[in-house]
Amino acid sequence: MKWIESLAQQIDPLLSNELALRVRRNHGLEHGTVHMLNRRNYRLSGRSGVGGFDLYGDIPTAQIEWAVNEALTRFRRGEDQWAVHPNCGTNLVTSGLLTTLVAAAGFSGIRRDRAWHRFPLVMVAMMATSLYAMPVGLALQQHVTTTGDMGDLDVVDITREEMVLLRGKVVVHHVTTR
Repeated sequence: MKWIESLAQQIDPLLSNELALRVRRNHGLEHGTVHMLNRRNYRLSGRSGVGGFDLYGDIPTAQIEWAVNEALTRFRRGEDQWAVHPNCGTNLVTSGLLTTLVAAAGFSGIRRDRAWHRFPLVMVAMMATSLYAMPVGLALQQHVTTTGDMGDLDVVDITREEMVLLRGKVVVHHVTTR
């Protein structure tokens, strides 16, 4: 999507800011790690931040360590495609935002008692938008929210934590980077 690439170029000073770049690199490494684990049929989710990322799922720590190292090695070889993941929250937010905007536009300027007459058309427009949202979300990941350029990023530590929540045990691996 050229318009997203153009937008990313315009906001490059923000995206290249040290803090933003750390988050984007951690987000990319998180995705690369999840890709490696998905290839071994593990299912998990993650969340990135300035100091690293967390992975949620009952996965052996040795597998997490292998996946992080494998992803980092692939990024260092120039395999940037691993930074984009189809199940990223960026895609969910993009889809939610775009379909909500379409619904709001579709129902704007009409009285409440007339809204049902527009409902089928608005619903079709929302479905079409949700199909368009996936490639938009992937492009946003590629150019804005992640990067496969790891620069001087290093993995400092990987720790495992088990938390007890209402529905049982949750395993979290904290991957610390610098």
